[in-house]
Amino acid sequence: MKYITFGEIMLRLKSPGLERFFQSPSLEATFGGGEANVAVSLANYGEEADFLTALPDNDIGYACARELRKYSVGTDQIVYVPDSRLGIYYLETGANQRPSKVVYDRDYSAIALAKPGTFNFAEAFAGYGWMHITGITPALSESSAALSMEAVKAAKEAGLTVSCDLNFRKNLWKYGKQAHEVMSELTKYVDVIVANEEDVQKSLGITADVEVESGELDIVKYEALSNKVLETYPNVKIITITLRESFSADRNGWSACINDRKMFYRSRRYEMTDIVDRVGGGDSFSGGLVYALNNYEDHKEALEFAVAASCLKHSISGDFNLSSLDEVKKLMKGDGSGRVQR
Repeated sequence: MKYITFGEIMLRLKSPGLERFFQSPSLEATFGGGEANVAVSLANYGEEADFLTALPDNDIGYACARELRKYSVGTDQIVYVPDSRLGIYYLETGANQRPSKVVYDRDYSAIALAKPGTFNFAEAFAGYGWMHITGITPALSESSAALSMEAVKAAKEAGLTVSCDLNFRKNLWKYGKQAHEVMSELTKYVDVIVANEEDVQKSLGITADVEVESGELDIVKYEALSNKVLETYPNVKIITITLRESFSADRNGWSACINDRKMFYRSRRYEMTDIVDRVGGGDSFSGGLVYALNNYEDHKEALEFAVAASCLKHSISGDFNLSSLDEVKKLMKGDGSGRVQR
């Protein structure tokens, strides 16, 4: 199967190590963004994955595409826009009780200004079997929301399976529409949902009595929440909910649950300490899930693959999950000792 993801990729500027912004006069420059991160994961697992976006028609845009190709992601469908810019996000990595911080500078980016008709989605999706999008792209601007709707409709018309990570970002929804106004409509064209409890509440307006602030998870309530989503959206075949217990910036509990209308299942729980970089952790889960749903018959096993993949991502700096298939499979089997492999 061929996969395609659609959304925004940004220049990522990170303070070195665990430093505060400009504690030293340098920033580490890489690239990253939800849908691009998923494409990199899929390509890293040996799948054929392309990324569709709009980039500035300049050296920065070319460097971004070159970075994607470095990880075997297809870039032939990218549209280059003259006199435009690449969005930026600044990252300060937290430690202990100091949280990580993200500052966005992505207004008026090439993809945020792109309008319906910029992409010929019917042609772009020809020959693909799966399309992935997130709730971040519709949050960028009214035109990118319209583009996102155009994309999912075209994908369904072309017979693709559509997955969506709801990915609510409160700092992005500022062009006059509430997240649930847009995402509740877009979700009508989605087959597989990835979310956490806040995403479901803020993006879909569906609530359940779910509380994780204490560090305790009531799985029965998550099953009720997932059932509510499936009842509301009969088109959705599978919903997965990631379960992050955040005890500090360095220590998280990590697991997920899946509801495929036949069964509800919670994965193994990982205790992650000494986290290197949690940005992109959700995207690595999405990438692992999309891969596993197409390579494992058992949805429980598919969920375990996705959770293991995203657990490993927390040990890797940068947006991209560079864990190999073999590493993920070993962790799934319980080999999480971290011993040197010789």
